[in-house]
Amino acid sequence: MPADKIALFRRLFRGRNDVYPLRWESTKGTAGYSPACGNEWKAGVCHKPKVKCGDCPQRQLLPMTDQVIYDHLAGKHTVGVYPLLTDGSCYFLAADFDETDWREDARAFRQSCHELHIPAALEISRSGNGAHVWIFFADPVPAREARQLGAALISQTCDRTRQLSLSSYDRFFPNQDNLPKGGFGNLIALPLQRQPRAQGCSVFVDENLVPYPDQWALLASIRPRPRFELANAIMRATGGRHPLDVAFVAEEDEREPWERPALVSSRISGTLPESLTLVLANQIFIKKADLPQPLANRLIRPAPRMPGCCAGSAEKK
Repeated sequence: MPADKIALFRRLFRGRNDVYPLRWESTKGTAGYSPACGNEWKAGVCHKPKVKCGDCPQRQLLPMTDQVIYDHLAGKHTVGVYPLLTDGSCYFLAADFDETDWREDARAFRQSCHELHIPAALEISRSGNGAHVWIFFADPVPAREARQLGAALISQTCDRTRQLSLSSYDRFFPNQDNLPKGGFGNLIALPLQRQPRAQGCSVFVDENLVPYPDQWALLASIRPRPRFELANAIMRATGGRHPLDVAFVAEEDEREPWERPALVSSRISGTLPESLTLVLANQIFIKKADLPQPLANRLIRPAPRMPGCCAGSAEKK
């Protein structure tokens, strides 16, 4: 494979270079990812499963290299990437969609990106039962800002289509603003792995979910956005409101709170229930079936999921 293709791949799907997750499958049929280790299963050195990888003093994390990427694309193994860098920044944001309505919702999210002039690539996941929409940045941007952009796009899609399923949108990659202590954050499988690609999965598709005939030409056409464009993109997506209708005041607005213009929150259209039943425990629980979609859109917040342990994480799909 030409070196320029590997360079292009690494430029777009850029995460941590000092460690990468490697996919494994057990004899019982379970699968997941663990940080690649140079001492894994070495006799007298590796004591799995008695000793967890995160607690092992002999763990030797392997770095991401051109050869690792080549072997992934050639089908010798399957690897992912940890998008959250040690300083809390990232080079891409990916939105994950699954469940029954993933096709319609992923297409709607991608269309929102297109309408707001945010280059995005839609990938069918390796299982074929979900999709990822990738947004790339030319510079490392704070994960918080990247996730704000994603939240704004979710809101814009909900407002535009009134049909984005809360069960279809699953999470963002990265799904944390800061690196968890002792961990690497969540991971995402890299696309274009040979075996699923042969089945029409792990490939990029157009608005009709038809794979592009030349995947590399598509990737080469993507122009990652610089950080300074993020704020404008968020404001375009929200019509001047903060993502998901959260009250927002720009950091540079140094006026006293009572001197600032009142924040206008659009009224929710449609019929609303007279009351809702809430369950108060460690969180507040509300049955989604009781919520009209516009109200659910106003309440929902893309919250960080609990990251997998540093020893690895089970494969979701």
